[in-house]
Amino acid sequence: MGLLLPLLARPAALRALDSARKLLATPTPLVSDCGKRCNHACCQSDETGENGMLLFPFEEHFYRKPIPGFPFRLLPHDSVLKGGRRLVCEGHCPREHRPLSCRLFPLRLRITFDGPDDRPHANAEIDPRSWAICPLPERGGLPAFAPSFVEAVEQAGALLVHNLWLLEFLVVEQEKLDESRRL
Repeated sequence: MGLLLPLLARPAALRALDSARKLLATPTPLVSDCGKRCNHACCQSDETGENGMLLFPFEEHFYRKPIPGFPFRLLPHDSVLKGGRRLVCEGHCPREHRPLSCRLFPLRLRITFDGPDDRPHANAEIDPRSWAICPLPERGGLPAFAPSFVEAVEQAGALLVHNLWLLEFLVVEQEKLDESRRL
């Protein structure tokens, strides 16, 4: 895509991302520190040290400069959209600097189009990638999560679906995850 459209889309996307990140600044999957149950498995590096969390479009803006106490790298990651980025860190970070994908995990947003005008809606669901590392999904599914966390995830999703760039990212990611589950 050309340079002008992303430049014009960026301010609105950043506002939506900032609002979504703020909604998820405090709520966590459990009322207590869920990382104590699994030794923070979702924050641990794999054997390559290259795994990380996929950033939403334009989210790399929040990581333009070094953040004291939060060493990280941004790497290209085209698994969802061309030009995508992922953030690779050392597994410990100040909560206020976590990417949106970290704040959502182990949930994700399922996008549906319904109603007479096919408006997009975002619902929280368990991220299929979480089953391999997180003990929470098998402890009762979505009802096992703190209601405040599920509600915050859905409120964040409601903000994100109103931005076409962020909606496209969520829909393409969902299609890829659904396809991988069918294989």
